Amino acid sequence: MTKEELLEKVKASRPSVTVVGLGGAGSNIATWIADKKLAGGKIIAANTDAGHLYEMTRADTIMLLGEKLCRGHGCGGYPERGAEAARENLAQIKEELKGTNLVFLVAGLGGGSGTGAIPVFAQVARDAGALTIACVTIPFTIEMTRREKAREAIKALAEVCDSIVVIDNSKLREVAGNLPLKEALAVANALVGSFVKNLTDTITQPSLVNLDYADLRAVMERGGIASIGIGEGDGSNRVEKAVSQAISTPLLDITDVSNAYGVLIHIVGGEDMTLDEVAIAGEQIMEKVSNTKRVIWGAKVDPSLTGAVRVMAVLTGVSCPFLGEIKQRPVPVPVKIPKEIVKPIREAMEHIAKAQEELPRETISKAAVFSKERA
Repeated sequence: MTKEELLEKVKASRPSVTVVGLGGAGSNIATWIADKKLAGGKIIAANTDAGHLYEMTRADTIMLLGEKLCRGHGCGGYPERGAEAARENLAQIKEELKGTNLVFLVAGLGGGSGTGAIPVFAQVARDAGALTIACVTIPFTIEMTRREKAREAIKALAEVCDSIVVIDNSKLREVAGNLPLKEALAVANALVGSFVKNLTDTITQPSLVNLDYADLRAVMERGGIASIGIGEGDGSNRVEKAVSQAISTPLLDITDVSNAYGVLIHIVGGEDMTLDEVAIAGEQIMEKVSNTKRVIWGAKVDPSLTGAVRVMAVLTGVSCPFLGEIKQRPVPVPVKIPKEIVKPIREAMEHIAKAQEELPRETISKAAVFSKERA
């Protein structure tokens, strides 16, 4: 095999990735990812608010949802209108997601457009056979009505998504408590954006330790609710510092870290990062989640991080007191047809095929035309 032939194989084997930002917050995250130059993926921003799409959004594809229903004015914070608006664009959504292997859906839950539209997009992605991962934020504890909307949206998503990565804005105090409100909320956007961009870059571009699409699917498929933790360390013991921070401050209140269904570890460091440090980070996280065997990890060199190490740990299949018990989607059980049924069916199909071969071509042609006219 020549290098040119091998290159064609590499291109053909790369997964097709689509990132969809939904609603105002989701479109902001899509813009953040677009500004960071996503490698190997397509970015879509979809909203019912035409003004926000025009002024604030940058993406490969801009989609105005529910033009007839909302007339570009938004949906007033009503999730049911957001869902109806998305269904108005169903044909366009199917076309945009056709042939995609991996779909990231990002939104801030609790409002109307993103909260209502995200289950509709998830259903289309699942029907298309894509690994579907929702990355969402939920409102602060004091926003009771909005949090209830978010809870209902997550329950709907659990029926159609493989994994739902949830970031609770109330937990941002632990990582950005001293920042002004606007900057603190921008941190949430950056966290979701970093998660999506890092994973996409790592499975589509060569890295120090590669993650591939099959690895990602093994941990995220039917993973249920997922929590994310990010830590950074420098100086001596920088790996230990980063791992400790990533595990001790997950951005969702979860019941028991050790019972996670799967673990995804992504490590980024400068050119001075060693393979031994990468291994230590993985080992330390594994000590915290000793009850799971579904573990994947990847590492990437970023020259701007020289002297520091950043660790992202994603725990899938966790329980959250706020969300209640949301189970993983069950693994489909293949239906086995008894042998005594298979043989007659096969013989009948062979008989039909033989009979069709013996029919005059003119008869078959006329039958096809007749069938079309009757339809």
